[in-house]
Amino acid sequence: MSKLEIIVASTRPGRIGPSVARWIEAEAVAHAGFAEVEVVDLAEVDLPFMNEPHHPRLGRYTHQHTRDWSAKVAEADAFVFVMPEYNYGYNAELKNAIDYLHNEWKYKPVGLVSYGGVSAGTRAAQMIKQVVTTLKMTPVFEAVSIPFVQQFLDDDKRLTPNDVMTGSAKAMLDELARVTDALRSLRAPAGT
Repeated sequence: MSKLEIIVASTRPGRIGPSVARWIEAEAVAHAGFAEVEVVDLAEVDLPFMNEPHHPRLGRYTHQHTRDWSAKVAEADAFVFVMPEYNYGYNAELKNAIDYLHNEWKYKPVGLVSYGGVSAGTRAAQMIKQVVTTLKMTPVFEAVSIPFVQQFLDDDKRLTPNDVMTGSAKAMLDELARVTDALRSLRAPAGT
């Protein structure tokens, strides 16, 4: 069985990403396709704007925050990015977190949970696909797109999904588990 990391992309005050992440975490735990499910909040990781002097492909990290981030990403077998849409794209903090590393992302699938207004974050989700495939990640087709996300939040910022969201989450998690298993041999160290 594998480890799934759910990465909360938004870092701004008043954000709702953690609410969406708590919901998808509960869906992933109930799904039982992964032995371990962990939420990783980029606001808590708190990476500065890329400040490593060497190309990430070399793995020659000079800062402790990069070594810590490397270890966190390396221990995962699959990811879900919980991401808002800003100005027709995904947010800079997520791009920065991705760009810090290289080999740690390889041959790992990623599911996309996007949210926003009328577009439900779909433009951001489409945009990030060319970035993750460059790192040899595999974005699964099945995704969760939440339009007008505020309508699904109560006063305590708890998300109450509708049937479409729940069905989409199950389909995404099914495919994410399947692709995680399929890519396992590519993630194995060379010579094993």
